[in-house]
Amino acid sequence: MTVRDYLAAERTILAYERTILAYVRTALAFLAGGITLIGFFDAVAIRIAGWIVVSFGMATLALGFISYRKMKTLIHKVEKEEVTAPKTDEPSGKVS
Repeated sequence: MTVRDYLAAERTILAYERTILAYVRTALAFLAGGITLIGFFDAVAIRIAGWIVVSFGMATLALGFISYRKMKTLIHKVEKEEVTAPKTDEPSGKVS
């Protein structure tokens, strides 16, 4: 793996770390909104809506972590394959 490939993989990992942080931020916003609806309003319909929003927040968090783990596993798998791949001398891809 060349330095360029290594740095590209690192940029991809950092991008997915930012993505998981966005998922967490969104999930926390859903959770806060849902808890607010549950805690401060007495109407049954609003409390049900609050529980729905809380469940959306938990689902968002779960989807974010699942997506992050899948991509991290894929990136590490590709890195391993490239480390064990034979080196080429020419840009055409011929193995020496």
